[in-house]
Amino acid sequence: MTMNITTPTGDQVAKKNVAILVLAQAILGSQMPMIFIIGGLAGQSLASNPCFATLPISLIVAGSMMAATPISAIMQRWGRRAGFFTGAAFGALGGVIGAYGLYLGSFPVFLLGSLLTGVYMSAHGFYRFAAADTASESFRPKAISYVMAGGLLSAIIGPQIVKATSQVFVIPFLGTYMAVIAVNVIGSGLFLFLDIPKPPAPRADVPKGRSRLELLKTPTIAVAVICAMVSYALMNLVMTSTPLAVVGCGFTESTAADVVTSHVLAMYVPSFFTGHLIARFGVHKVVAAGLLTLTAAGVVALQGVELENFFVALVLLGLGWNFGFIGATTMLAGAHDASERGRMQGLNDLLVFGGVTMASLASGGLMNCSGGNPVEGWNAVNMAMAPFLVLAGGALLWLALRPKTA
Repeated sequence: MTMNITTPTGDQVAKKNVAILVLAQAILGSQMPMIFIIGGLAGQSLASNPCFATLPISLIVAGSMMAATPISAIMQRWGRRAGFFTGAAFGALGGVIGAYGLYLGSFPVFLLGSLLTGVYMSAHGFYRFAAADTASESFRPKAISYVMAGGLLSAIIGPQIVKATSQVFVIPFLGTYMAVIAVNVIGSGLFLFLDIPKPPAPRADVPKGRSRLELLKTPTIAVAVICAMVSYALMNLVMTSTPLAVVGCGFTESTAADVVTSHVLAMYVPSFFTGHLIARFGVHKVVAAGLLTLTAAGVVALQGVELENFFVALVLLGLGWNFGFIGATTMLAGAHDASERGRMQGLNDLLVFGGVTMASLASGGLMNCSGGNPVEGWNAVNMAMAPFLVLAGGALLWLALRPKTA
């Protein structure tokens, strides 16, 4: 039994769900750029060793990785709505504990809040899969793309909230974490209006689908996972260090927020047409364009640390992530059955965010501890992209060249 509905009525349901998920991306999703802008700066102010400055962001991603399978299981058993409510609850709790850690000046407490925030990030990652649940095959790539486009508003809302709240209290960034709590409480009400049926309970006579190992041995799935991991991990590697690099090179926190805003806009603005590009040119070409654009981002960043270099590199980084990650998601969504959905999507996000965790952990060390100054650290961050881009590009080329019947 499949969850996808192919009638016109079904796509009306899908469009309603997409609209709700777009709003969720805009409101609840705004906490992600908020936290990524200030997480490293707050960590730098609390940590005794500057090499651990980005550890709060790393723990958010680690929390997302650890929560991916449980959140997917919750959605498989009780539906998308239950999983999304769970994510928002942990997002609010992470905000509470993060704010308390800032109040105490305690790095360990602040890290605990970051870890719990990762549960929200994990649930947030399933918005794109939820968009495909009730969509016809022809509408699916557009549904995924439109939901990702909701991040356009979060790219505007989140940094502006940071500017308005980061210094409202004597303790820097405390106001921003208070705002994170409000965002989760208010935004979670949207999920009451989702109309996505729970997956049917498996019957004894219904095939249970492939095992996780069998799924990963499927060429399309393996390459989709690799490209998603590389696209997301490299984006996170560079973005995590960006506020540290911008401030370290003599610019202000407000300027760092503007650079991150341009980056997040570039992540989501293309989503209005990424689905159309996939439908017209094919998913493999779009993913390849994403990997090439990520390469260009690294090249521009290595040319210097003038403000225009930061802006252009981060815009290219966002665009490359969009094509690479949405393309990989589309590849994956069409390569498994509904009975395998919870198993495969949870495994995918476990692997993707495992890679992102490693990237964010490496980011702080490369930025603060691999050179004698911020310029050398920033160069090390961008040079680290190269081997992983070769890996993903090679995997995609292998998939394109292998016999279609194999």
